[in-house]
Amino acid sequence: MFPEVPHTGLPLSGLKVIDCTIWQQGTYASAMLADFGADVIKVEGPDSPDPGRGVTVAGGPLNHYFESHNRNKRSIVLDLKHPEGREALLRLIETADVFVQNMRQGVMEKLCLGYEDLKARNPGIIYATASGYGSKGPHRKWPAMDILGQARGGTMMMQGPPEGPPFPAFAGMADHVGAMALSYGILLALWHRARTGEGQQVEASLLGGQVMLQSFNITGTLFTGQVPARRSREEADPMWNVYRCRDGRWIAVSMIPGDRWWALFCEATGRPDVRDDPRFCGFTERLQNRQELVRVFDEIFSSRDQWDWVSHLCERGLPVAPVQDYGQVVEDPQVIANGYVASFDHPRGGPVRMVGPAVQLEGSPGSIRRPAPEYGEHTEQVLLEAGFSWHDIEALKAAGAIGPR
Repeated sequence: MFPEVPHTGLPLSGLKVIDCTIWQQGTYASAMLADFGADVIKVEGPDSPDPGRGVTVAGGPLNHYFESHNRNKRSIVLDLKHPEGREALLRLIETADVFVQNMRQGVMEKLCLGYEDLKARNPGIIYATASGYGSKGPHRKWPAMDILGQARGGTMMMQGPPEGPPFPAFAGMADHVGAMALSYGILLALWHRARTGEGQQVEASLLGGQVMLQSFNITGTLFTGQVPARRSREEADPMWNVYRCRDGRWIAVSMIPGDRWWALFCEATGRPDVRDDPRFCGFTERLQNRQELVRVFDEIFSSRDQWDWVSHLCERGLPVAPVQDYGQVVEDPQVIANGYVASFDHPRGGPVRMVGPAVQLEGSPGSIRRPAPEYGEHTEQVLLEAGFSWHDIEALKAAGAIGPR
């Protein structure tokens, strides 16, 4: 009656995940598990669907935000404030491996769905929480969203020119880093359970992810007591910098240590005069005269188009790359060849291309097998699999415990 999309052989096939998340951080963590075969059951309230369902872009055939974070999942609608809806969730927990939630601290405990509540029904459950600032400390209950994680975690203060205001990265950066950390933690906990039989709580946060992302940078401050300042392009090392090309696009160079690349770069760009200039002949001299050298490099790179330079220099073994916008990224031959963007025949949107798993296993690669679910699309299917009868399901509907209002 309910055909299942086959995923036999995927590394997480057979893993059952109950997903009570909204927006992005916890939601993408469970999507990463679903990509590799986990059966992720997304739980939404009868009058409170995931707000991500409302994200739209004019002209787009589908909700790119919701599709990206909820692919390969199934959706059920349960009223967790209703005693029968809560009991239905606990019955699902009895046969689940992982529970994921990202509600503000204390919400799940008020619903009697905290770790101890779930552990009483399933001692082996992995209870995973995506939070803003972590579960300990004086600010554990403060609200937090992606941009606030970037702000408090230090990444925002390190971006942009020194004369400008703090500059956030792309929307969702802190959420995505937190999601990757949480999925990593879930897999660690599952491995621990496989060896000991013990379930446990797992947590990742926006703040923790941003600190982790800058590990050696922040450790540098701990070691030296010095807080690095933002630098303008002219103040940065000319050999680790970006330059505008003739077509208005940019190129990045990473020729450090510079002495290894200096002569080859000057020969490849046809500028032996720069190579022999006493202001630039050594590492110390190049740093002391960095502003002058940046101006020279600006002149050099302005003479040809971006990809003309990239191909010319890379073919000579020099480490450079194009600074690409999204339009270029999705057509990049390396992105395509490595399957970072995948084709998917969406049942409601037709053939589309989407960002797929960034990590691939040669023998059992992850994939996009099903679209993000419609609201409550699999409620009856999931409950029937859990042992509910049609009579039980109709009674739950009549009581208002399942299904949308």
